[in-house]
Amino acid sequence: MHRYLLRLLAFSFLLGVLPVIVIGIFSSSVATRDLEDKVKEGNMQWLTQTQMRVEQMLRSIEKSATQFANSSQVQTAMNASYDINHFEQIRDLSVSLYNLQSSDVVITQAYLVNFEHNWSLDLNTMKPLDQSGYSKAFRDYALLPKSIFWTTESASANDGEDANPAEMITLVHKIPILPQTSKPQGLVVVRISASDIRDALAADNSPSRNYILDRSGADILATAKMREGYREVNLAIAKRLAELPDIRQGLFNTRLNKEEVAVLYRSSGYNGWTYVSVISIDEITRETRKIAELTLIVCASILLVVLVFALYGSRRMYRPIQHLLDVAKGIHPKLNVQPIRPRTDELEFIKVSFQSLAVSRNQMEQQMLGQAGHLKEFFVLKLLTGQLTDTDYLLRSAMYGFPEGWKRLGVLTLQIDNLQETKYQEQDRELLLYAINNIAQEILLHESRFTPILLNRSQVTIVATDKEEPAEVKSALYLAAESIKTNAEQYLQIKVSIGISKPYHSLADTVKAYGESLAALKSRISLGPDIIVHYEDVENNPGVDKYVYTHLKVMEEQLVYTLREMQLDKAAELFQQYLNALLHKDGYLYEHHILLLQLISRILQIVQEHGISIKKVLTDEGAVERLLRLQTREEIQHWFETKLFVPTIEVLSEKSESQYVKIADKLVRMIQEQYDQEITLEFCAEALNYHPVYLSRIFKKEIGTTFSDYLSDYRMKMAKVMLETTDMKVSEIGEKLQYKNISAFIRSFRKIYDITPGQYREKLDQKQI
Repeated sequence: MHRYLLRLLAFSFLLGVLPVIVIGIFSSSVATRDLEDKVKEGNMQWLTQTQMRVEQMLRSIEKSATQFANSSQVQTAMNASYDINHFEQIRDLSVSLYNLQSSDVVITQAYLVNFEHNWSLDLNTMKPLDQSGYSKAFRDYALLPKSIFWTTESASANDGEDANPAEMITLVHKIPILPQTSKPQGLVVVRISASDIRDALAADNSPSRNYILDRSGADILATAKMREGYREVNLAIAKRLAELPDIRQGLFNTRLNKEEVAVLYRSSGYNGWTYVSVISIDEITRETRKIAELTLIVCASILLVVLVFALYGSRRMYRPIQHLLDVAKGIHPKLNVQPIRPRTDELEFIKVSFQSLAVSRNQMEQQMLGQAGHLKEFFVLKLLTGQLTDTDYLLRSAMYGFPEGWKRLGVLTLQIDNLQETKYQEQDRELLLYAINNIAQEILLHESRFTPILLNRSQVTIVATDKEEPAEVKSALYLAAESIKTNAEQYLQIKVSIGISKPYHSLADTVKAYGESLAALKSRISLGPDIIVHYEDVENNPGVDKYVYTHLKVMEEQLVYTLREMQLDKAAELFQQYLNALLHKDGYLYEHHILLLQLISRILQIVQEHGISIKKVLTDEGAVERLLRLQTREEIQHWFETKLFVPTIEVLSEKSESQYVKIADKLVRMIQEQYDQEITLEFCAEALNYHPVYLSRIFKKEIGTTFSDYLSDYRMKMAKVMLETTDMKVSEIGEKLQYKNISAFIRSFRKIYDITPGQYREKLDQKQI
C-alpha cells in the first residue's frame, strides 16, 4: 500500500535525472561536433595550402618551358635540320633544356621535338624522331587540342627502353603556341617524377589519406588496388562537381570499407585537378571519448546526490498522505463498497473510501426524488384522464408542490412535425418528445405549471396563471407555448406545433381541455406545420367551402401524365399544387384521405397498364396505413414522393430502358454499315417504323450525342483509317464519305483532329521514313 510513495520517489528522481542526462548528452555531442568541425576546417586549410604548393611547382616549370619555347634559340632550331654534326647548336640546346630545372622540383627528363625536320633532343642525346622510343607519344600529344597542358600518363618506351619506368607527370608545350592546332612545328616536353607531388601531399602526423584526381576523375598517384578501394568516393566527388560546377570545394561524410569517413575536396581551375583528403571519423572523435568519460562520471555523481535528496524529500511530502490513509482505513471496513483494485494507490484508496459516503447519500436522495417525480407524473396523468377530483387535488398539491393560488388553467399539447428533412429518424420521435418534456420542465417556472408528461405521442403541459382577463390569459398561454417551441427548435433543430385549449377554471374540465388542444392540432393539415394554434381560433372559423372535384380531376390527370413521362421534379411540383387545392380550407379529415387514396389508385393503374406488379411499387405493406396517420402537409408530400412517385418512375424506367437500348443499337449499327451512303435520321425512322423526333430523343439519351454528330464523328474515324491504310486522294475519301464539297470535309476533319487530312498523311509518311 505504498504505491504513491514509490511514484513520488520516482517522479522526484526523474525530475533531477532527466536534466542531467540531457545536459550530458548535449555537451558530449556538442564537443564531438565542434572537434569534428575543427579537424575538417584544419584539413581544408591544409588542402588549400597543398594545392597552392603543387600548383606553384607546376607553374614554375610551365613558365620556364614557355620562356624556352619562345627563345630565339628554339625558334632557329625549329627551322633547322640538325644532326650529330651540329655539335655546338645541340650542346647549347641541351644546356637550355637542363636549365629548366627549378629549386622546387627536379625534372626527370626534358625533350625538344621538331616534327618538320624529324629530330628530337633530350638532356643527354639527340636522335632522329622516328628512332626515339617516344615518337608515338609525341605525335599523340600533337593531336590534342590544347597548346599547353599537363598529362598524368605513365611514361613507357615502345622500343624496349625503360621497361619499368617510374610514374611521371608530363608538361607538353607546342611550338608555336596556336589555339586548337594539331600540326605544330615541334614540342617541348618536360617530365617530373610523381614522387615530388606525393611528398607535397604528405601531411605530418595526419591519419588522413591525401591524393589528386585528374580531369577524368582518376587517381594519378595511386596503385590500381588503391584506386579501386576509393572508387565510390571518387565517383561521389565527380557527381558533386558535375551538379555544382560553380562550387569548387566541399566536404561530406560517407562510408569506406564499413568505416565512416569525412571527404574534403578542392577542384583547381588551373589544370582541372581535384585535391582530396579522406580522414576517418573515428580518428577525429578519438579525443572526444575522454570528454564523454568525464561527463559520465560527473553525471553519475549528480545522479547519486539527486537520489539521496529525492528519497528524503519524498518521505517528507508523504507524511500528510499517510495520516489520511490511516483515517481511510478506519472508514473502509464499515462501508458497503466495491473491493479496491489491486493496483490502486493510496490516494485512490482514500478517494474511494470517502466517495462511498457521498454515493450512499446521493443514492438515497435520487431514489426519493425519482419516486416523487413518478408520483407527480402519475398525478397529472390521472388529472388528464378524469380520474382526479378537486378534493384529491387539495390533499396532494401540498405534498407534490403543485401550483397554488391560480385562477385559470390551460392545456398545451405539443407534437413533432415532419422528421424527414432533419437528422433524426422516425424511431427517434419518442426520445425527442422526452427531451422536449425536459425542456418544458426547465424553462417554465415551477409555480406556473404542473409536471409535464408524455401521452399518446404528444407532450402535454398544464399551465396555471393568476390572471382572469381572457386576453391576458390567452397571451400567457401563448407565451408559454412559444417559449417551449423556440427552445425545442434551438436545441434539437426540429419543427413542432402546439395546440392550446380554451382557458378553464375547474380541474374537472382538464379532460375536455386536453381534447380541445388535440383538435386545435388537427388544423395543421390545412394551415401547415410549425404553428401555435388556439382552439378558439379553429372553433370560430370552421371550413364551409366545398371541394371542386372537377378542378382536382384535371390536376390528377396532369400528375399521371408527368409520371408516364418519368418527370419526377414536375410530378412533385404538381402534387404540391394538388395538395394546396385539396387542403386550402379546413374540411373533414376523412374526405382528404379518400381523395388521396383515389389518387394512389389512379397512379397504380399506370403500373398495371405496363404489366408490372403493384408489389414492385408498394414494397412496404404498411405504407398506406402510415399515410392515414400523417398529420402535416410536408409529411404527406414526402410520403407520396418517396413511397409512390420514385418507385413508380423507377419501374417504368426499367421497363422502357431495355426498349431504348435496342433501338439505339439498331441506329448505331445502321450508321456503321451505311456510313458511306446517303443516310439520315428520317431514313432510319422510316426503316424502323418510328417517328424521327422519338428516335432522336432515344439516341441522345442512350448514346450521349445527337444522330448527326455521331454520324460525322464515325465518318471522320473512317477517313482517318483510309488515310492510314489506302492511297486514295483526299478528295476521293471526302466524296466516298458523302461530302459534296471537299472544303467541308477538310473543315470537319480539322475540327475533330486539329489537323487537315493532307497534313495528317504527311505526318504518317515522315514517321515511316
